[in-house]
Amino acid sequence: MPFDLMRRRRAPLRLVIYDCDGVLVDSEPVANRVVAAELTALGWAMTAAEADGHFLGLTFTDMQPLIEQRLGRALSAAWKDMLVQRVIEAMALEATAIPGAVEALRHTTLLELPWRIASNSSHEEMQVKFARLGILEMVAGRVHSHRDVARGKPAPDLFLAAATVQGVTPAECVVIEDSVPGATAAAAAGMDCLGYSPHHDGARLRAVGAVPFHSMFDLPALLAAGKEAM
Repeated sequence: MPFDLMRRRRAPLRLVIYDCDGVLVDSEPVANRVVAAELTALGWAMTAAEADGHFLGLTFTDMQPLIEQRLGRALSAAWKDMLVQRVIEAMALEATAIPGAVEALRHTTLLELPWRIASNSSHEEMQVKFARLGILEMVAGRVHSHRDVARGKPAPDLFLAAATVQGVTPAECVVIEDSVPGATAAAAAGMDCLGYSPHHDGARLRAVGAVPFHSMFDLPALLAAGKEAM
């Protein structure tokens, strides 16, 4: 199925857009643990797994009204910045690469396919994550944050901004995502989406238009198939 998508593309493949968290960086377990601890302290008892279920793919800005609604009270003006700082500090020490992700970036370059990163994380968060992985030089000049656009995912703004900078049309892009908000954003942008789903069948991603695949080590062959379809 993923190979069918790549071989039967509507237009030549001219840009690969990677999500960051859960696609390149295995940061979600770290962030979920920090978020769960903070919300439990506020009175919403939560495990890291439950934090993942509630907030996967959302920005901290989008999370705050959901949290306030559940708690029945407003959070302080400084709360979000405090949480972001705690997550950044944890990422600097604990973030790791998704297996096969750095290799996929290198192979994308070897295929002579341009690539960019578009994430609901801030530039500050991504800086510490990529530094931890040792790939700051590799990603320099390729990174887009939700803070660069009017709306983060699930709106299409981030992916459309990446395509505009590269000078390509949405039909010439493929997005690599792992979350429903991210896959929804790709569909809204008019872009094909490969949905990274290492632990599940990918049904939730398929439901919003992505085509699931299960290992980042498989991605270079999928991208090669898309390039050959040109």
